[in-house]
Amino acid sequence: MVDVPHELVEHVSWLIYARRCERRSRWRKPGCFQQALLAPVHLRKNEPLPALAAGFGISTATAGRYVDEALDILAAWAPGLHEALTGLGEGDFVIVDGTLIPTDRIAADEPYYSQKHRQHGVNVQVITHPDGTPLWFSRATPGRTHDLTAARAHGIVQACLTRQILVLADRAYQGAGATFRTPYHHHREQPEHYEQFNRDHARLRAPGERTFAQLKSWRILRRARCSTRRIGTIVQAVRTLLTCGYSG
Repeated sequence: MVDVPHELVEHVSWLIYARRCERRSRWRKPGCFQQALLAPVHLRKNEPLPALAAGFGISTATAGRYVDEALDILAAWAPGLHEALTGLGEGDFVIVDGTLIPTDRIAADEPYYSQKHRQHGVNVQVITHPDGTPLWFSRATPGRTHDLTAARAHGIVQACLTRQILVLADRAYQGAGATFRTPYHHHREQPEHYEQFNRDHARLRAPGERTFAQLKSWRILRRARCSTRRIGTIVQAVRTLLTCGYSG
């Protein structure tokens, strides 16, 4: 059993059906609904493919192929950075933060080892609306990538500057300049208004933590066993599922 709403699976099944029609695929067993159920179950429970295949009565190879196909379809619906920021402009603000997706499969140890988190994984940058609604997830970069470096590489700093969107971020983004605002260092040694700024800053950024809670509710992102190159697709697929109204 898995707590995935029927409406969500039905929506994904229509996306799969549309892709099959587009490619003029022949009829398959299992059908679109069963394939649509495979992907959320895989993401929510993070079960090995042999166990997943046994549960659906199909071969491991078929389960892997169908899951990969469904994830690619979902990832394709995730918005790009500029699309996610459409409608935002001067006077609006967003929350930017990074998270580490732990992984136990790495091509080389050093690039994926995060000194901050003391474990291997990949860095994913997240932009959220002030109310905590996820707007955009970045592609996955090696875990040792600093948040500020990742934000610049993904074009977040420049995109928000171009639109004059205020960005609230933590101390990891100090030095970003542009429209980024971060807490003051050593604020207790500074005037009272510095401390008040930090309190207000933390209060406004708090809803952004809700997005990380939603993201990690998908167990596959608590410790991914797949290739690090595949995690980016998984993150984008989860972004689409969250857009469909399911937060876990």
